Amino acid sequence: EDGGEFTYALNHLGKVHGFVVGWSLSLCYLSMVPLNAGAFVLLLREIFGAKMDFFYLYSISGYPIYLTDVLVMSAVIILFGYINIQGLKISTKVQNIMSILLAVIVSGLLCLMFVRSDLQVFHQNYVENYRFSFSEISKIIAIAPFLFVGFDVVPQVSEELGFKPEKSTLLVGISVLIGIFIYGALNTIAGLGFSPEAAMKTHWAVADAVIQHLGKAGFYIMLIALAAAVVGGINGFMIASSKLIASLSQRNHLGPKYSIKNEKGVQPYAILFVCAISLIGAFVGRRVIIYIVDMASVLAAVAYMYVSFISISLAKSKVEKVLCVLGSLISASFIVLLMFPGSPAQLSKEAFISLILWTVCGILVYQFRKRKNVS
Repeated sequence: EDGGEFTYALNHLGKVHGFVVGWSLSLCYLSMVPLNAGAFVLLLREIFGAKMDFFYLYSISGYPIYLTDVLVMSAVIILFGYINIQGLKISTKVQNIMSILLAVIVSGLLCLMFVRSDLQVFHQNYVENYRFSFSEISKIIAIAPFLFVGFDVVPQVSEELGFKPEKSTLLVGISVLIGIFIYGALNTIAGLGFSPEAAMKTHWAVADAVIQHLGKAGFYIMLIALAAAVVGGINGFMIASSKLIASLSQRNHLGPKYSIKNEKGVQPYAILFVCAISLIGAFVGRRVIIYIVDMASVLAAVAYMYVSFISISLAKSKVEKVLCVLGSLISASFIVLLMFPGSPAQLSKEAFISLILWTVCGILVYQFRKRKNVS
């Protein structure tokens, strides 16, 4: 059903809890559009170097913002806004092409790296001399909830594309496995090129490893894969964001115009809203966006905890019930890991402030819409 976790929480726990989940996920989705658009700028900077640093504007949190950053990010966001307004079939076709391109190129690069690298050195660095460090691993574990929000695109569009629940579940499962492979492959590529200590000293471990073993040709092929990932991220999260905004609108949590469909069957006002919010990211810089992305991990964990908690009472077997309880506990542990003072993965001060501001905005929006609906 459109709305995914938001609709699930709304149907089983009511409007307040549904809004909490929907408001939480909306920022998770929204923040990824400018983040990926900013990553596109970084890719161009890898190709063109200092030429991308044209016409310095200002700095926010120590991050310099150039006119080229604003123009490139804005152009990419507007382009994919236009593509999405043309209809879901076109945007999903773009998504499929980008996903296949990413998987094929990364697989090819990984195979070539295994052929060109010294596997004995790799074994020494990452098997024989491996040292477990919870503080280091926890920093990655803490953002795991946020890394899974990309798979939410499937439930957001499954109803409109006519997918049965079984097919949607299968697609999510396959997507998760492919995602694990891509992340693992990129880490392995870096590991095949450098020891952990050497990797820390590089500008970009994955890219430097590819250049070292496969040359500039391999590097440019890798950039194509990363461009596919970035483009797929922008497109996918624009789809998910607009669908969630439309679902919030249909349930009277946002203005009614955001759920209006055009002749192509998509909600243009919801897409334009996503574009407008994303364009702000072009002007505040990557560091501010990363603060928001960091705290969005908490919001994602909140949404997953709600879904797991609701599913406990709906479970049809003991195994399902145990899994739902585990899901609730794991989600809660993510929140503790990010919020507890002294935790190695504790949010930065800026991320905490962003979380508070988004929470306050949510309360104000909910109260405003509540009074509007009553009147």
